[in-house]
Order: sequence, then C-alpha cells, then structure tokens
Amino acid sequence: MMKLHLLGATVLLSMYASAGWAFTIDDVAKQAKDLASKGFEAPKSNLPSQLRDMKYADYQQIHFNSDKAYWSKLKTPFKLEFYHQGMYFDTPVQINEVTATSVRQIKYSPDYFNFGSVKHDPETVKNLGFAGFKVLYPLNSKHKKDDEIASFLGASYFRVIGAGQVYGLSARGLAIDTALPSGEEFPRFKEFWIERPKPADKHLVIYALLDSPRASGAYRFLISPGKETTVDVQSKVYLRDKVGKLGVAPLTSMFLFGQNQPSSQVNFRPELHDSNGLSIHAGNGEWIWRPLNNPKHLAVSTFTIENPRGFGLLQRGRDFSQYQDLDDRYDLRPSGWVEPKGDWGKGRVELVEIPTADETNDNIVAFWTPETLPEPGKEMNFKYRVHFTRDESQLHSPDVAFVKNTLRSAGDVKQSNLVRQPDGTIAFTVDFTGQEMGKLPEDTPVTSQVSIGKNGELVENSVRYNPVTQGWRLVMRLRVKDNKQPTEMRAALVTGDKTLTETWSYQLPANE
Repeated sequence: MMKLHLLGATVLLSMYASAGWAFTIDDVAKQAKDLASKGFEAPKSNLPSQLRDMKYADYQQIHFNSDKAYWSKLKTPFKLEFYHQGMYFDTPVQINEVTATSVRQIKYSPDYFNFGSVKHDPETVKNLGFAGFKVLYPLNSKHKKDDEIASFLGASYFRVIGAGQVYGLSARGLAIDTALPSGEEFPRFKEFWIERPKPADKHLVIYALLDSPRASGAYRFLISPGKETTVDVQSKVYLRDKVGKLGVAPLTSMFLFGQNQPSSQVNFRPELHDSNGLSIHAGNGEWIWRPLNNPKHLAVSTFTIENPRGFGLLQRGRDFSQYQDLDDRYDLRPSGWVEPKGDWGKGRVELVEIPTADETNDNIVAFWTPETLPEPGKEMNFKYRVHFTRDESQLHSPDVAFVKNTLRSAGDVKQSNLVRQPDGTIAFTVDFTGQEMGKLPEDTPVTSQVSIGKNGELVENSVRYNPVTQGWRLVMRLRVKDNKQPTEMRAALVTGDKTLTETWSYQLPANE
C-alpha cells in the first residue's frame, strides 16, 4: 500500500510540473471521490513497539528541532514544524508542499527531531513519516518572533489561536455517529498539501484528504492569523455508506465545572472549562445561549434550525478571577464560532455532553447535522468560516442582550424570624446585559417569559434591575419532580411586545 501511495505522489508531481497550472480543492476531491467508490482500507501503523507503547511523558520528550523549521530559509512569515509519531499517533500522514510549479512530498527524517532520553533504534525510525504538523507565524511579537498558531494532529482535529490566546477547544473536519449506541467513527486526514506562501502573504492555504470507513472528503483551509484568527473552510464530502448522524463543522471542548454547576469538591479554581456555553444564531434571527454541563450520564441536546447563521462553543467571562489558574490560563482560551457561508437548509445543531472526572478529557461536542443526506457517492458541499476569538461581543448582535452569568444555588424561603431555610428547590440567577440594554432607564418595565419542562414546577419568577451590570437579573426557583430525569428550561426578557435578550436554554442534568 505504501508503494502505491508514493507512486500516486509521483504521478501528481509529473501532472502538475508544467506552466499554467494551479492546485485546487478539485484535485483533492478527485481522490476523495475515488476513495468513496472503493472499500475502505484501514491505515496501517509502521511504529516500532518502543514508540507505540510509550507513555505521554515520554512522547512529550520528542521535540522538533526549531532550527530546522520548514521555510525558515525563505522570506515568508510562515514556517512549519512537524509532529513525530508515537503513542496513539501511530499512523503516518503524508505532507506535501505546493509551489508555483509543482507538488512534492516533504519527506520525513529523524534529523528533524530531538528524542531526548527516549530509547529508539535509529534504523527502525528512519522511514517512519510524520504524525502531523504545526504552523508558526509572528503573531504576538513586534520582533518577528515565531508563534505557534495552528496544529493539525490526530484524526481530523485541528487547533487554532489568535493573538494573546492559548490552545483550548479544537475543531474537526467531520464527525460521524457521535453519541449513537453504535459508537462514533473518527475520520482522519491522511494527506495534506500546503501552499508555499509568498513573502507578503498574510494567510496560509492547506488542503487535506479525509478518509474513514463510511466517508471521504476534500478540504481547503485558509488560515488568516490576527487578533482574531479565522479559518475559511471549504469541504466536499462523499459517503461510502449510510451514516446515522453526520456532524458538519464539529467543535470539541471541555467543561468540568462552572457557575451553573459548581465543583463538588473544594478547588481553588472557581471555574474550570475551555468553553462554558453553546451559542446559536438561528436562521429566523433568534439567539440562543445554552450553558454547558458536566453530566453524570451522556446527554444530547438538539436545536432544530433552518439555515443557521452561526453557532459556536464560547468562553464567556474573561476575568482571571473566574479561573485563578496561572498555569493553564483558562481566561485566555479562545471561543470557536462557526459562520456558515450560503444556505445549509434544514437540520439541527446538536450538543453532546459526556461525563468526565478531570480536565484532561474533551467532553463537549457541538456540530451541525443536515436533516437529509444524499445517496453514497454524491457530493456534499459545505463552506464556512471558523472564528477563534476572545472578543465574544463582536459575535453577537448589539441590540440583543446576552447572558453574562448563570448562577445556581439551593433554593430557600425566608421564615418569619427572617432566617432563610432550604426548601428543596433549585434556584437559578441569570444576568442579562448588552449594549442597547445598558441604555434603558432602570425603571423600564422588563418582564420575563419562562417555560419549564414537564419534569419541573416553577415556584418563583422575578426580574429586577442590576445596577452593577446595567442590565436585568432574572431569578427562577423550581422544584424538580424526578431527579432521575433531566429538566428543560427556557427564558428570555421582554418589554411590552419587544424581546430584549437572547433565549437562555438550559438542561438541568439527571441525578443532580
């Protein structure tokens, strides 16, 4: 198989080594469509056992030699570094460079790497191949210092950051059958083509070939680094066989605990998450905010939408005091916002929440899934832009107030002796604020629209002006009927017949 693969690269080289050609996504799509017409060939690992069975701490010792960064001798602001195979990154991906006249493979060499104290046989690693790559660009320094801005490693995952950000949530090429009983299928990028940037270029173009047992695809990524780094994605996807659920533009993140779900154990960090909510801008103009949970059981929430204008996993709240973590800097993690290009039709945004005991596991997934899928072999086209930003306000309409805080506590009642006693209810305090809301007089008659699912009974519902946020605070107290079942809640603030806020949509998990 490897010989055939290399032969294919040679054919590509001869096809394009002539004047007047341009490498495009259609060249990758031809390969993807051809893959979809054939049976799936599972990737084969070529790792020696000492690298496959290594621990994470050992894998961390293998460093790319920065003085060997690809394109370092060219007058371009972008550079490439590569990941070595090891641990569960045990299958090679082919990485090619696209120039003005040709396509050629970037060949693996152990000389690119410093293996630290990791024991290995030089003969067994000399022809291994790369596990992935990272992109460097002088983003944060005025002195042209290289910063890592993107990483493509493992399955179809990629992480991207803007200025002053640290890695947090990940994006993916495609998700298949996430949270279904049959088990999730993880497509992988098996080959990349990276355009050599010109000296004045402010963006980098990457193509990728995706493959999995039931799907293949061609992808084009245009990475534009900045204060907010954006990635313009174009994909052409082909199914080999029917799938239960196709996840388009998936985002993967982590939520351990936060304001709406405090830690069950004493922790110096008030909140610990890469994202704390799912934001949706529906085709009908409605804005929805769904605070995230770390449930005790797998939970799936769906939002039926036609032609979504955007959705994303956001990190609302940038004060260091909310996190108190000097090492992991959760206050600097980016929000990820997917902005569809064109109409995506009928479908739903789906949120999957998976139980986790610690922050090392990504337990949150959000994606778009179309209502209907074409027959196997037919092409699906999706274009969208992913924003990686710390300025969540620019993702939101200024005339629609947003949820600043979702606070949770045990409900109580005031006794005749003025002592407050728990009464078995659960209280939620939701603060709404926004640019236009902040201009309203504090005596504006603001009321709430609240709905509680069949598993809950609303005991209290009050709204008051919050002079600190120059917004309004909604307090709800509810009684859960069956703790073994989740409880759905929705709320928004209005004045007269005008809706002032996004819709707060929350699912109180079961067995809480």
